[in-house]
Amino acid sequence: MLNRSHKVFYGWWIVIASFFIMLYAGGVIIYGFTAFFEPIADDLGWSYMQISLAASLRGLELGLFAPLTGMLTDRWGPRRLIFGGIVITAAGLIILGNTTSLGMFYGAFALTAIGISACTVTVLMTALANWFRRKSGIASGIAMCGFGFSGLLVPVIVILIEVYGWHTASIILGLGMLAILPLSLLFRHKPEQYGYLPDGQLRNPITYNNDLPQVTRVKVGMKQALKSGTFWRLTLSFTYWSMVVSAAITHVMPCLSTVSVTRSMSSLVVVAITLISIGGRLGFGWLGDKLDRKLVAAVGFTMMGFGLLCFGYTSTGTIWLVPFLVLFGIGYGGGSALRPSLVREYFGRSSFGAIFGLMAGINMLGNVIGPTAAGWVYDNWGSYQAIWLVFGGLAIVAVISTLTIRPVSKGEDRNR
Repeated sequence: MLNRSHKVFYGWWIVIASFFIMLYAGGVIIYGFTAFFEPIADDLGWSYMQISLAASLRGLELGLFAPLTGMLTDRWGPRRLIFGGIVITAAGLIILGNTTSLGMFYGAFALTAIGISACTVTVLMTALANWFRRKSGIASGIAMCGFGFSGLLVPVIVILIEVYGWHTASIILGLGMLAILPLSLLFRHKPEQYGYLPDGQLRNPITYNNDLPQVTRVKVGMKQALKSGTFWRLTLSFTYWSMVVSAAITHVMPCLSTVSVTRSMSSLVVVAITLISIGGRLGFGWLGDKLDRKLVAAVGFTMMGFGLLCFGYTSTGTIWLVPFLVLFGIGYGGGSALRPSLVREYFGRSSFGAIFGLMAGINMLGNVIGPTAAGWVYDNWGSYQAIWLVFGGLAIVAVISTLTIRPVSKGEDRNR
């Protein structure tokens, strides 16, 4: 049992644990891959598209497993999934460090995808959705800041690769993954099991039967969600978000090398993206709790689009990196914080894991398309400019889709 008299609502400990899990996993798996890109290509002689396909396959795996992990979190709670996911991710990184063939390379990425799907966004955001309602935006934003700070690990990964080679560096990072294993033990399923209501409201045993319905009285199930335009509009918007984020993060260092930016300097650009995204995660998360979340999200997509247009012009001058970093970083971070709170707002929490997991799974199609398209464009034209300009223009689709979101059914309480 948790100590209900403790001044700190236990949900905030879950936020902190989520922060550190995403910090390390994000730095090693999501952002760190860009540091491995060129060393792997130089060592094994594979094309950029072949290597990009690994990130795309990982995205596909994440997409396939996200609905399953969401449903399992609804049923079992997050702890066992996070524990197992960390172990599997560590195993995948160690196998990656021993890679000698393309098939083994893809297999290692598939294994890390299984692990990451069980210990990061879908499971962690489902845990937070159970513990927070009114403060879901800022809680998600703080947790997602782990991804923001994870960019600080990229220069460390670059140094590890330079000193030990990419094989040994991957093994070291896999062993390091096991160091965050104890954080999984901090997770709890639902606050009602420990005498709380979401956001830290203490449950009064005398009025328990009256209080509980106020939290769970509105239920949007999976079938109802799938029949709603709200689900598909949100899914379309965040599929765009996933596509451009995965493409930019995977190719930012290779892209900058084509305009004579050194690896050490381009690794700092990755750090800058992630650190600037913290402002979006916290700021947009807070604004989403105060204003109309769909309007705040539309602003974020607009910023990302203009940021990518600026990135497309870095071939004419690196000065364009400054507006790219500011616009893309803040917009990217804002979308990261708002996705779970938007799902929580329009669908409630009774089936949050299943609905969020399915949406995240479909969003992963963007993870498949984005890096592969960027790699294909470079392999065929020797430049990334065209793909960044196309991705920037596509932001209008996400903006329109977001602004046309409506409640799932007339008369629903959107503050459930």
